[in-house]
Amino acid sequence: MNLAKFEESMYKLVVETSTKLPKDVRRAVKAAKEKENAGTRAALSLATITNNIKMADDAVSPICQDTGLPTFKIKTPVGINQLQLKEAIYNAIVLATKEGKLRPNSVDSLTGKNSGNNLGGGTPVIKFEQWEKDYIQVKLILKGGGCENKNIQYSLPCELEGLGRAGRDLDGIRKCVLHSVYQAQGQGCSAGFIGVGIGGDRSSGYDLAKEQLFRSVEDVNPNEDLRKLEDYIMENANKLGIGTMGFGGEATLLGCKIGVMNRIPASFYVSVAYNCWAFRRLGVAVNPETGDIQEWMYQEGETVDFTQTEAEKETAASSEGVITLQAPVSEEQVRQLKVGDVVQINGVMHTGRDAIHHYLMSHDAPIDLNGQIIYHCGPVMLKDEDGVWHVKAAGPTTSIREEPYQGDIMKKFGIRAVIGKGGMGPKTLAALEEHGGVYLNAIGGAAQYYAECIKSVDGVDLTQFGIPESMWHLTVEGFTAVVTMDSHGNSLHADVDKSSLEKLAQFKETVFN
Repeated sequence: MNLAKFEESMYKLVVETSTKLPKDVRRAVKAAKEKENAGTRAALSLATITNNIKMADDAVSPICQDTGLPTFKIKTPVGINQLQLKEAIYNAIVLATKEGKLRPNSVDSLTGKNSGNNLGGGTPVIKFEQWEKDYIQVKLILKGGGCENKNIQYSLPCELEGLGRAGRDLDGIRKCVLHSVYQAQGQGCSAGFIGVGIGGDRSSGYDLAKEQLFRSVEDVNPNEDLRKLEDYIMENANKLGIGTMGFGGEATLLGCKIGVMNRIPASFYVSVAYNCWAFRRLGVAVNPETGDIQEWMYQEGETVDFTQTEAEKETAASSEGVITLQAPVSEEQVRQLKVGDVVQINGVMHTGRDAIHHYLMSHDAPIDLNGQIIYHCGPVMLKDEDGVWHVKAAGPTTSIREEPYQGDIMKKFGIRAVIGKGGMGPKTLAALEEHGGVYLNAIGGAAQYYAECIKSVDGVDLTQFGIPESMWHLTVEGFTAVVTMDSHGNSLHADVDKSSLEKLAQFKETVFN
């Protein structure tokens, strides 16, 4: 085999997967957008999402800044040297990271040190299988941490909130799958896709669930019982009203694929792998002699063009009903905001994720944060030959991870606003009311849309935590977000959680005997 050519093919696969959604996913997003009610926060989110997809296409830049843990599933003819293929993939990953197509995401679990090149113990994930065909098949999925954290596994029988007892049968499985959609809320960047694995053990069940994510969104399950269950879930999960980004609405789930394997009598697991709308999954057939790509997978059918219409451009440009915030902001300004307000931010903001929040609990901040805005974001950054940093992708990360710290840090440093996605919990909500703060929900996955709003990188601190976890100081213009937690004790996230739980209860009765 020409290993240099194979390495080049793997680099192309990584770049294409990171920057261009496959056709089946695009069609699912388009269908969701067409069904959504005009003028709603969900419709605004879907318009931003489709605009972001187009921007990523044009810029050949990551759709979402969290390029996840690259996971390869490879089938090879007998006689292929898998060690050589693995080395070529490592080289392709390093190059893609260096060129800003992947964010450096490999972190030592004990020291917290970022390898900087996406290589390390267990990363990337590469799984080989031999087959009798005469070509190499390579599938790749880039699954971000926000949706990975909403994976869930059930052990039947069990009691489920809103649904009651789930037994060891098809109806118990039905309840688990519905509950998995409910518990994700907007934290996994809904509207999402799910892969479900029935049976196996703890680890093989999750492997089977993730395997379902490699199926086309539009395929038909050959198992009649599972086909009916998939159809049922797709029809009814969207009745929960969670909606895009958890703002409420018609589109909560865009795809559901279910697989089954045998189990031992003592164990009955239902494992669910949740994936965000930015469903980055592609595959190629590779010539085992030349290393060239022979064919791309998931690219059959209609090509969806997400170029904005003139009407959409006018709507996006309209400032009617939008509140402008010039950062830094005052307590008085924050107290005037209420849940549902759309804001556009101009001025400065500072990124802060897990490592920063943990650090600030016991250290002084590197800058004065009084009146400032913290953005839960781990951007993709590139430094040019003159030493100037440029933002390549900068969407929000899931905020709930900062719940143990956020309220305390806001009060300690005088922070007035926090931007993230998926909302936060009661401790933060209480602090917003006491201190005079606000939580702003940006559109998850819209990494190109928000990168364009960043006009300059003014500096960086705490670089010892790695690029995603550093504190970046940014000047922004027209940065749009929605108030979902205000200083008056109101939380859209709590409201949607409550209403969707009430709707979940309607599916309590047996459906599949």
